[in-house]
Amino acid sequence: MRNLLKMHLFLAAALGWTLSAAGTPAIAQMRSSGQQVTAEARLATDKVAAGSTARIAVLVHVADGWHVNSHQPTYDYLIGTSFALASKEGMIISDIRYPKGVPVKLDFAESALDVYEGTVTIFASVRFSEKVTPGPDTLHGTLEVQACNNQVCLPPSDVAVTIPVEITPPGTAVQDANQEVFASYRPDQFVSGGERNELAATFEEKGTLVFFLAIFAIGLALNLTPCVYPMMSVTVSLFGGQSETNVLRVFFKAVVYVLGIASMYSVLGVTAALGGGLFGSWLQSPWVLGGIAALLFGLALSSFGLYQIQMPYWLTSKLGGTTGTGLIATYLSGLVVGVFAAPCIGPPVIALMAFVGTRGDAMFGFWSFFVLSLGLGFPYLILGTFSGLLKKVPRSGTWLVWVERIFGIILTGAALFYLSLAVAPKLSAYVVPVVLILGGLYAGFVDRSGRGKPVLQRIQWVFGAVTILLGGLFLSQMRQPGIVWEPFSEQRVLEAKENGVPVLLDFYADWCIPCLELDRNTWTDPGVVQATKDIVRMKVDLTHFDSPESDALRKKFGISGVPTIVVLRGDGTEAVESRIVGFIPPKEFLAKLKPALNPGS
Repeated sequence: MRNLLKMHLFLAAALGWTLSAAGTPAIAQMRSSGQQVTAEARLATDKVAAGSTARIAVLVHVADGWHVNSHQPTYDYLIGTSFALASKEGMIISDIRYPKGVPVKLDFAESALDVYEGTVTIFASVRFSEKVTPGPDTLHGTLEVQACNNQVCLPPSDVAVTIPVEITPPGTAVQDANQEVFASYRPDQFVSGGERNELAATFEEKGTLVFFLAIFAIGLALNLTPCVYPMMSVTVSLFGGQSETNVLRVFFKAVVYVLGIASMYSVLGVTAALGGGLFGSWLQSPWVLGGIAALLFGLALSSFGLYQIQMPYWLTSKLGGTTGTGLIATYLSGLVVGVFAAPCIGPPVIALMAFVGTRGDAMFGFWSFFVLSLGLGFPYLILGTFSGLLKKVPRSGTWLVWVERIFGIILTGAALFYLSLAVAPKLSAYVVPVVLILGGLYAGFVDRSGRGKPVLQRIQWVFGAVTILLGGLFLSQMRQPGIVWEPFSEQRVLEAKENGVPVLLDFYADWCIPCLELDRNTWTDPGVVQATKDIVRMKVDLTHFDSPESDALRKKFGISGVPTIVVLRGDGTEAVESRIVGFIPPKEFLAKLKPALNPGS
C-alpha cells in the first residue's frame, strides 16, 4: 500500500506540474507551496531581557482548499512541516512544539493522512545569554512545507519567517503580549520537534532539582564512553598500591580523588559560562596530549613491576603519613585523571555547555559541571575504596601479579593512543588492534606468572588467544573500504547547490575520539557508503578549533563541538532534522539521512 501511495503522490505532483506548464487556469499560478502558505511570528512579551527565555509563536496560514503534512506525517517518506531558527551567537533553542495533525481522507490516498489545515501555531522557546548586547535585533527562521489539495501536491518550499525582537539588559521588567495566542497552548495537543534541547527544557519545565539529578545521571552514563576506560586502570593502580587498609581512611581518600575529578569539570563549566561556548584549545595541544601519554607510560611501567610510585617523604609525612599517598597528591591525581575523559565530549555535554553558555552565570556553570563530574566520578569512589583494600587480599597467589600486568597493558595502550593523537592522529585508530594483539601475546604466552600453576597458565592461554583474535577482527574491519571524502570548499558547496546535489559535511578534529569512531565504524559501513554515493561528501577540519578559519566555519554552521554532521539539501538549505552531534551507529545515521536526501520518496 505504501508503494501505491508513493506512486500516487508522485503522479499527483507530476500532474500538477504538467497542468501548470500547459497553462491550465486552475493550476497555472500555483507553482510552489510557498504561494499557498504564509507565516508570521508573535512574541509572548513586548521585549526580551538578556539572560531570559523568549517564547515565540509562529502562525502558519494555509490557503483554503489546501493542506500541509503535519510535523510527524503518516508515512516517513512524506515531507513533514518543520520550523528552524538560524544559529546566532548567544542564543540557544530550548524547545520547539508542533501541533498534532488532523486526519483527512484524500482521493489519492487509501487511508487518512495527518495534515494541517487553516491556521495552526508552532511554539518555540529561545534562551538568550546574559551577555547579549541590548538593543533591536532580528531572528530569522525557515518554515519548510509542502502544500497539497485533493488532487495535486506542489513542490516543497521554504517560507521565510522574520522575528523582530527588542533585547533589554538583564533583569529588566517586560510586559505580556499576544496572550490570546499563547493561551491556546495545550501540552497534550503538541509534540516535540527535533530542535529541542532536553537539558534546557528540563530546567525550564522541571526546575533546578530535577535538572541537577538529570545531569548526575548523564555523568554516570559517560562512564560507558571509551575515553574513561584508562581512568579505571589508573584508579586501581593508584589505590591498589597503597598500604592503607582502614576502610574509612581509604574511603575518605577516594572522596578526595573524586573531588579532583570534579574540580577539572567544574573549570570547564565556568569556562563555558564565561566564554559562552566550549572550552579553549588547550586540550588539543600536542604538549598536553604528550604529557598525558607520559603519565600513563609511567603508571604502566609501575604495573609491570619496574618500580613503585610513591610521593616524597617530606610531602607524605605532612599530608598523608609516611605509609601512603598524601591527600593533596590524591587530589592532584584526580585532577589529572579527569583530563582523560575530556576528549569524549558527547552530545549531552555539548548540550550542557551550550545551555550554560547562554545563561552566562559562572556559579551556575560551576555547579552544573560539578554535579556532572560527581556522576562521572561516583563509580571511582567505589572502585578506589575497594582497590585500596586490595592489601587485605592474601598475596599467596601469583594471579594478582598477572592481573597487574594486564592493567599495565591497558595503561600502555592508553598512553600510545594519546601519544598518537599528539604526533600522528591518523595512526590512532590502529592503536587498539595493535595493543590487543601484542598485549595478548605478552599476557597469554610470554608472561611467566602462570609457570608451575596449570590452572592460571590455561587461563593465560585462553585470554591471549581471545585477545589476539579480537585484535585481528579490529584490523579486518579497518580494511573495509569507506566513504571517499573531499576536503571542504565553499566553491564546491556552491557548485552542488547550482546542480541541485545534496551535501554531507563531517565536522571533525584529529584529537576527537568520537570522530575516529565514526571513521572506523559508520563511514566504512557498506549501507552508508551506498546511500551517500550520489551526493557531495566533504570533511571539515576543525583540529585547530579556535583558529580564525575554524571560528568562521563554526559560526556559519552553528557548530558547538565535534563531531557534528550537517546535511545540506539540493537547494543549499540545511536539513535541520538530520543534524547529528557525536558518534552515531550506521543504522541510526541512515534513518536520520533518509528524509534529508529523499524527502518526497
